[in-house]
Amino acid sequence: MSVPVLRHVLRQYRLRLLVVAAALTAWGMLMPFVYATFGVRLQDIIRQFPALQQFMRFGGGDMFTLSGSIAVGYIHPIAIALLAVFAIAFPLSGVAGERQRGTLEIVLARPVSRRSYYLTLLVAATLFIGLAMAATLVGTVIAAGATNVLDQLKLANMPLLWLNGVLLYFAIAAICFAASVSFDRMGPAAGVALAIVLVAYTLQIIGSLWPDAEWLQPYSLFHYLQPDLVLREGVQVFDSALLLVVGGAAVAYALIVFPRRDLAAPT
Repeated sequence: MSVPVLRHVLRQYRLRLLVVAAALTAWGMLMPFVYATFGVRLQDIIRQFPALQQFMRFGGGDMFTLSGSIAVGYIHPIAIALLAVFAIAFPLSGVAGERQRGTLEIVLARPVSRRSYYLTLLVAATLFIGLAMAATLVGTVIAAGATNVLDQLKLANMPLLWLNGVLLYFAIAAICFAASVSFDRMGPAAGVALAIVLVAYTLQIIGSLWPDAEWLQPYSLFHYLQPDLVLREGVQVFDSALLLVVGGAAVAYALIVFPRRDLAAPT
């Protein structure tokens, strides 16, 4: 890992980190407020229409419990889009984007190996993701305290939820880095990365809303982020291990492929 490159990246992305962290803090506050305001009433209404119950379990969460509402917030497209700044956009621009702009050779002309450069970006992405996830949890705890539902949260399990979220987005970032080191242009790399993420997200949502398609969920990375279960029962060893294996496999691929690639002249 290159410390000078890491410092440069942190300086370059500090404003984006502050903006994303602030937005995720606000987003983390929203779900406890919604639950405290509408959760009980919504549950009473849905009980009168049992056919609608499945449609209220968006992405494996629900609005009937505090942990379930937090789960909805974690799988919501807004949260994913904010975290995608560091889990998708950053990896794609860090290698394929630099290559497209013709600046990657300038970086590598310094005494920085390709593996060192890649690992530095991976560490930076993981750090950004970890801070962004922490901001979400801070917002959740603040809102739960403000709405007097904090006693419904097992605070000891909050760090485990943070770890579960970090592992998911680490796996996504590692996949995006693997795509990024495989191409000389942002377009093809983004196409591969977004296809994988969007298909995984679609499988999870369809499986959670349509009982006959529930078998699709285990094929989605998002299925292994289970805030409701983690908050109630603690760490889910299989989920964490699987996300770590997927991320590790993508890292191994990038470490093998990136140093062996010829970098064609930009056009």
